[in-house]
Amino acid sequence: MAKTRTDPEEFSRPLRRVLIGLLVLLLLAIFLLWRIDSPRVERFRSALVDRVVPSFDWAMAPVTKVADMIDSFQSYARIYEQNQELRRELQQVRAWREAALRLEQENARLLDLNQVRLDPRLTHVTGVVMADSGSPFRQSVLINVGNRDGIIDGWAAMDGIGLVGRIAGVGQRTARVILLTDTSSRIPVTVQPSGQKALLSGDNSGLPVLEFLDDVDEVRPGDRVVTSGDGAVFPADLLVGEVVLATDRRLRVRLSADYGRLEFLRVLRSHAIEPITDAGALVAPPVVFALPDPVLGVPEQVPAAEGAATETPALAPGAAETPTD
Repeated sequence: MAKTRTDPEEFSRPLRRVLIGLLVLLLLAIFLLWRIDSPRVERFRSALVDRVVPSFDWAMAPVTKVADMIDSFQSYARIYEQNQELRRELQQVRAWREAALRLEQENARLLDLNQVRLDPRLTHVTGVVMADSGSPFRQSVLINVGNRDGIIDGWAAMDGIGLVGRIAGVGQRTARVILLTDTSSRIPVTVQPSGQKALLSGDNSGLPVLEFLDDVDEVRPGDRVVTSGDGAVFPADLLVGEVVLATDRRLRVRLSADYGRLEFLRVLRSHAIEPITDAGALVAPPVVFALPDPVLGVPEQVPAAEGAATETPALAPGAAETPTD
């Protein structure tokens, strides 16, 4: 006779009911315990909490770790959003910078086309760049203006934005311009806004060197560099470029002129300084004092540099001095 196999659910179902009933009673008892307002019950609750809660630190550790991870993730998300916002602002600033550079170039070209001169004494002759030296040891270009156009050695050449170089060699129809990047180029400049005087020296690189600064600490990258006008080499306040700190830790100048596209150059007519031939207009003539001769009584002419501290009136010839006691 086959045995009847009993189903496991017949034993587990009543057991689950009993456990659920006990759990409900336990929760109801805890609820009632926390709701009863009595000093004894309050002392019991305090003792129960002091007994049970500290031993549950191990159980709260995962929850604490998860909360810390959530806070860290939220902080990372905020940092990421700020970084993205800063990237967008940086792109906008770069766009504005490019727009400002384009407007500056356009303004310079328009001023050139309209023959606008900030200094009425400065006029210019525009020439076309015909060729360059193409040598790593010499930086120069050739333009199609020369003696027939009144070009003179030493005049400044600009590309409409910044200073390019100076005339060094003039022919009848052509002239050579030594660029600021050439090793033989040395021009006096002023760094603004500090007003520091310096010498801009070319070294065949795209960034000429600033030398002989009075106070290097007063100069910052981004400062504007213009010609100083010292030595009558160039007119003053011609834009040269801005200060940069090179990889060799030397202060150099990023030139404003676009050396990659030199098509037209303006040669500025500089007015030579009038030489001083008469020193009398600057230095007063020496003052001559008349001193009596101790023997003949004749006044003696003595220059002011060699005269006495006090003036003595001149005596007539033959006049005798009055003796004194």
